[in-house]
Amino acid sequence: MAALADSTPTDIKAVLMALEKGAAKKKLVNDPAKVVDEALDGLLLTTPGLRRLDGYTVLVRESIDKSKVALISGGGSGHEPSHGGWVGEGMLTAAVPGEVFASPSTASVLAAILHVTGPAGCLVIVKNYTGDRLNFGLACEQAKATGLNVEMLVIGDDCALPNRTGGLAGRRGIAGTVLVHKVAGAAAEAGMSLAQVTAEATTAAAEVGSMGVALTSCSLPGKPADDRIAPGSMEVGLGIHGEPGAAVAPLATADAVVDELLGTITSRAEGRGYLPIAPGDSVALLVNNLGGCTALELALATRRAVATLEGGSYGVTVARCYVGPFMTALDMVGLSLSLLKLDDGRTARLDAPTSCAAFPRSGALSRAPRVPPPPLPASNAAAAAVGAPAGAPSLSAEQQAATAAALQRAAEAIVAAEPQLTDWDTKAGDGDCGDTLKAGALAMLEDLPGYPLGHPQALLQAVARSLARSMGGSSGALYAIFLNAAAVTMTMAPPPSSPDGAPPPPPTPAEVAAALAAGSAALSRYGGAGAGDRTMLDALLPAASAMKEAAAAGGAMPAALEAAASAGEAGAEATMAMAAEAGRASYVTADVLQGVPDPGAKAVAYWLRALAASAGA
Repeated sequence: MAALADSTPTDIKAVLMALEKGAAKKKLVNDPAKVVDEALDGLLLTTPGLRRLDGYTVLVRESIDKSKVALISGGGSGHEPSHGGWVGEGMLTAAVPGEVFASPSTASVLAAILHVTGPAGCLVIVKNYTGDRLNFGLACEQAKATGLNVEMLVIGDDCALPNRTGGLAGRRGIAGTVLVHKVAGAAAEAGMSLAQVTAEATTAAAEVGSMGVALTSCSLPGKPADDRIAPGSMEVGLGIHGEPGAAVAPLATADAVVDELLGTITSRAEGRGYLPIAPGDSVALLVNNLGGCTALELALATRRAVATLEGGSYGVTVARCYVGPFMTALDMVGLSLSLLKLDDGRTARLDAPTSCAAFPRSGALSRAPRVPPPPLPASNAAAAAVGAPAGAPSLSAEQQAATAAALQRAAEAIVAAEPQLTDWDTKAGDGDCGDTLKAGALAMLEDLPGYPLGHPQALLQAVARSLARSMGGSSGALYAIFLNAAAVTMTMAPPPSSPDGAPPPPPTPAEVAAALAAGSAALSRYGGAGAGDRTMLDALLPAASAMKEAAAAGGAMPAALEAAASAGEAGAEATMAMAAEAGRASYVTADVLQGVPDPGAKAVAYWLRALAASAGA
């Protein structure tokens, strides 16, 4: 940080110092006062057909047909891709962004109108904020004074507050504005008159409603962070400038949040009634990322919104659905939903082509049913999963019961250890080790009644099948490789031509040790790790070696398993001082790993100890 500060201008040093003191949220900017100007230049480099009026924050189409109605919108920056992302044939002719969350100047708006407006006239679409209304409105009046035919439409699609249909403030313009842009842009591109384009846009604006929710507020470049939304809380019904929402509520599930937003948008309570919809109506749904929401969260919201709207409570058809960032609020973690009532004409406007960079190519939902999967063996019939074992079982009924008890004890040990494994992996990896291994253990417990307990080789293959189907990431594959390789070395049933057909004896400690070693070797071969690389092998390899030594000394199975468990525990503890050479921990610095054991190795130690304890019981 010091070296960087020494190479930057004085004003940037001040910003960096403020960041270091925690006064502002970290952002990759240069001079906060120039962030919009520089960002527009970057946008121009990657958006063919987009041009900028020299000296103004005005983005225009490279080619403008002035025989058609021009369409202009704009407002403060920080809402990207609004507004520059909507400039293109079939949508806006020009966009006029201001500074972050600030209305553009009247001069910039007037320059945009003068540049794009021809005989067909110009429609200026403005979101309902005082600064925008004043600056865009004044520019429209100045343009009219020059003889241009200009109309202005103010959008107020926010459904958060009751009794806001009139008065000085009225309803805020938020993400639903983008759908009005699309309808108006398509009408203009079709060659309609200014009066017709204005009428279509006005009707669409009257039949769109939006509502947002935020888990965190946004932070402006170079400004102190706003942490007013407490952990465990969310704000419901908020605008796009970081202003407080209409209500603070406890953090809820994605489904509950979506239901609340839809219920408010469509409410017919006194003072509301902004967007009444009825069964049989057709709507477009816009799921808008306010800036910091993940794609996973947006998908959850989309799933619930479509199902709820098309369910019995509403009975409407979601004819079009658009998901992504449309009207953001910098880095605000949250989303908004917008509904636009459709008829055939408005649907056609949404479907009309546009060359703008940000609007989705299609909003049609995929209605295809899920395709049938290939038939797989029943998950709870582990013997069938690997084929029925040949020959008589090598374990007696008593030994089979003991084996089942040992497997259950091992799986339960992993389930109990999940919080500790997760904590270690949060520090040394990506935090999923505990949950992943727990999922495998629970699958084992579920499948245990169907395991071929009397046939050791088939049993290992069955356990491998359970883990492979339930454990994500690399863990499921690693354990399946380990167990399948170990199974190859286990005692197999005698061939059908055996004279007496007698079952083979149960595996000896030496054979189990050989199986451990074979499985470990396969892990090293396919995974690339070895001893000392801070992986599960650092518990498995010493365990196999100790068990081999115990078997060579004549130790019975309980003693051999005890030796393996003790060696595995020591090996797992030793990983605290190792540098990671494999897995996600290899990307973590040594100082962070110091004193934290490898969770995969510790998991091996846990189930080895459980097996040893069960054998000695």
